[in-house]
Formats: sequence, structure tokens, C-alpha cells
Amino acid sequence: MSQHTEARDVATEIPHQHVPPATYADLPEPAPLSKVVGPSVLLLAGAIGSGEFILWPYITTQVGLALVWLVVIGVTTQYFLNMEIERYTLATGETAVTGFTRLWKPWGVLFIVMAVGAWMWPGWATGGTTTASFALGFSEDAIPLVTIGVLVLIGIVLTVSPVVYRTVEKIQFFLVALIVLFVVYAALMLLGVDGYKGLGKGFVEVQKIPDAINTIPIAVLMGAIAFAGAGGVMNLVQSNWVRDKGLAMGARMPRVVSPFTGEEVAAPTTGFFFKRTPENLRRWQGWWRVADREQQLTFLLIGGVALLVFMTLTFVTVGTGGDAEGLDFIKIQGDALAASSGDWLSTTFWLIGSVVLFSTNLTVLDMVARLTADVLKTGALRDSVTWSESRLYFLTVWGMIVVGSAILLSGVDQPLVLLVIASALNGVVMFIYSCLLLKLNRGVLPREIGLTGVRFGAIIWAVLFYGIFSVILLWDQIGQLV
Repeated sequence: MSQHTEARDVATEIPHQHVPPATYADLPEPAPLSKVVGPSVLLLAGAIGSGEFILWPYITTQVGLALVWLVVIGVTTQYFLNMEIERYTLATGETAVTGFTRLWKPWGVLFIVMAVGAWMWPGWATGGTTTASFALGFSEDAIPLVTIGVLVLIGIVLTVSPVVYRTVEKIQFFLVALIVLFVVYAALMLLGVDGYKGLGKGFVEVQKIPDAINTIPIAVLMGAIAFAGAGGVMNLVQSNWVRDKGLAMGARMPRVVSPFTGEEVAAPTTGFFFKRTPENLRRWQGWWRVADREQQLTFLLIGGVALLVFMTLTFVTVGTGGDAEGLDFIKIQGDALAASSGDWLSTTFWLIGSVVLFSTNLTVLDMVARLTADVLKTGALRDSVTWSESRLYFLTVWGMIVVGSAILLSGVDQPLVLLVIASALNGVVMFIYSCLLLKLNRGVLPREIGLTGVRFGAIIWAVLFYGIFSVILLWDQIGQLV
């Protein structure tokens, strides 16, 4: 290819001072919704296991349903963030973090640090093992070792998958289906009149919100706000899943495969951009509509309903003002369900809790490894033939398992403490990338496909929302040190 042709093919709209240029290519034809569903299901699997099943129900034991509006605002804000994360990937095939690195080279490495620092705490797997112990009766002393076994099993499943995204998607579809069945059963059979009455009061008695906020430790509240939905870097890795699902320009990018059972591609993960011809803009509108519908039906609708159902179930079974420590409130919930409907229901509830939390830990390992591998292959190891993105992915997965196991063996094994640490850190991360999404999708992408209108206002809101709570958290932590 001549230098003239190469220069002509460079997508000049996309910055390339820090990352090699994107080149022009036509968008593929939009796919129907049935072929697109997947990335938001993975995000939903991670979301249900963090805020939905633990943090917000725990807050319910302290202040009842007074903060349901904060839940709705949190989930809705994340929906808009998710779509802006997807926007850049649909348009270029690159992940959002690659886009951030195009703006400033150190962002890639900084997001690796933020991802590992916030998500290395194995609170989800520990929580899943703890709820399993309620159902199966093994001792508390066995929980750390059983949890390490679960982490190793997840690592093996990921390692032997020919195409990792397809395996993770199949597992999470099955697990999310089980969770949704329980949520539907709970909504119809367990919440009762008192539950729905309490939920309704939570939406109208807004005067109770300030006192409720003051009752909750700021780190717990910040974590719950971040995890009203998915949270932190997990939302950001939505772009990796969109790419590996092959949506829009992601269809032109290599996938993460097993180094043992898949055909590796050592190519870097820099992408493409499309010329804004009438045909490409038509395809863009089609992709945007179908991706948006997937987010609305899975993450926003199912995730929001699940969160409110789990909170209301806690309200009718445990009540408020209790002094339960850690995940004891989940044990109390199960005991209350057994007293009303039989032991089968408490066992089902606890095992569903384990499914929820183990599915989240699967998502956590997958998403941290995806982000890390993408950044390294786009940057420092771009030209390496030895280090494909797939090999970097698996090195990160097993590194996270080793670190998580070391944390458990050190004696830090309280799941609620681990989750609060992870979630509070992720709230700060969300403030940072909300700002970057404004720059990337408003300042880099052309207006025809960029961030405008109501969605622009929603991201401004996200910056303020997460920014204010991050400042409050920082001020609180400084106050505790002084």
C-alpha cells in the first residue's frame, strides 16, 4: 500500500498522537435484537451480585425503604453511562479505555491500576461461599478454602474456553435466568401487601431521605450508589463485551480466545471509523437503536426491578433497626422465609444468593482481565508476537486469583467489608470516566454520531452525581485520619 493510500485511509477524526491511527471502514449492517442481546446480560449478572443482593438490602436493614429514589436515580444514571461507553465502541470497534488513551497516554495504565485496586478484593466469591454455608451447613472456618476452590474453578472454566466471550455469555444467561425466576416468584408470592405498601411509601415519603442518608456510613452509601446497577470499571468493560460480541464496528476486531483450545490472533486492538455517508449513517442509527433497546430491556428494566425486589424482600423478612453483622441479615432472611413457607424456600434463597455472587465474581475476573489485556496490547505490547491479547487476558485472570487467595489466607475474609472497599473505590472511578466520556463522545466523535441533547445532560448529571459523592467520601476519610 502506498503512502498516499495509507494517508487517505487514516480516520483523521480520531486522535492518534498516543495510539496508532484508526482507519476508515464501512459499518456492517445492523443485527436484530435477538442477535445483539448479551453484553448487558453480562453486566446485569455483575450488577445483581453487588448492589442488588447485598449492599442495598443491607441498607434496607438500617433505614428501611427510604432511599428507593436514590436506587432509581443510580440505575438510570448508569444506563446513560453504559450507552456512552458503548457509543465509542460501536463507532470504532475500540474499547472506551483505548479512546481515553488516545486523549492522554497514561490513562490506560491508570485504569489498570483502578481496576485491579478496586476489584482484587474477593468479596463476591466469599459472599457466595458464605450463603452456600447457610444452605449446606459447612463451618465458617472452611469458607476461605472453599472460596479459593471456587476462584480456581472459575479460572479453569475461563482458560479452557475456545472463545471466552461465548462461554461467559452462555454461563451468565443460565445464571441470570435462575435469578430472574426467583425475582419473579418473590415479586408475586413473597412481598405481599406490606411489602408493596412499604415500597410505595419509600417513593412518596421523600422527607425521610436526609435522615436516612445521615444514618448510613458514607463509604457504605458511596459503594451502594456506585453499585446501584453494576459499578465502576465493570460498566466500562461493557465496551469490551460489545466488541467481542461483534456489534457494529466491533465485528472487525479480534476476540479473546483460549491459548490452549482457540486460534489466537496477536494483532493489536486499535480500530476503525466510518465515513459519514448516508448508507453508513443509516447503519449507525440501526445499531444505536438495537444496542439501546438491549440496555433498556436487560440492565435498566430487569436490573432495576431485581434491585427493588431484593430490597423489599429484606424489608418484609428482616425489618429495620437490626444489629446483624456482615451477611447475618441474609441468614435472618432465609430463616424468616423458612418459618413462613418451609425449609425448601430458605435453602433456595441461600443457593440463589450463591449463584448471584459467584456469577458476579466470574464477571469481575473476566472484566478486569479484558481491560488489562486490551490496554497492554494496544500500548506497550502492541508489536509483540509472543504476547497476544488472549495470553495477557489469562495471565491477568490467574494473577487476580492468586491475589484474591492471598487476601483470604491473610485473614481478611469478611465479604461485606471487602465489598464496601471495592464499591467505594469504584464510585470515584465512575466520576473520572464520566468526565472522560464527555470529552471523548462530545469533543472527538462528530456531531452526527456524538453525544448531544438529553444524553449530554445525563452525562453532565453523572459527573456531578459521582463527583459530589466522591468529594464527600474523600472529606470523610480525611476527617477520620486527622
